[in-house]
Amino acid sequence: MAKRRTVIKVPGLTHRTPISLGAKVGNIVHSAPIYGLDVEQHVLPADPAEQAAHMFKNIRRFMEAAGGTIDDIVHVQLFLKDFKYRDAVDVEWVKMWPDEDDRPSRHAVSEPEIRGGGAIFGVEIMAVVN
Repeated sequence: MAKRRTVIKVPGLTHRTPISLGAKVGNIVHSAPIYGLDVEQHVLPADPAEQAAHMFKNIRRFMEAAGGTIDDIVHVQLFLKDFKYRDAVDVEWVKMWPDEDDRPSRHAVSEPEIRGGGAIFGVEIMAVVN
């Protein structure tokens, strides 16, 4: 019997727990938290702007591994250690989706005990790929 679920793997982005980075069933894709890890240096930058830039690069990597693009993302759940860091995310958000009439929905929540080994923020995404 063929497996219904496909696990999404991205080189350099893994979790330390027994969960996948994401999964796809049919054309629906959902991620576990994606952080701003610099996958080439294997570090999580301390600077919020740099961490945000890497997080958005990792969103692209995840979507490519899932067989889609950022245009397939329908919702982004943003987790912030503190809301004061939202501006760093917003800068990269507008770079990724410059057209205000063509952006996924987003909801931000405070997560003071965010995991991710020094992560200031993280995202989970939901997408529909063709």
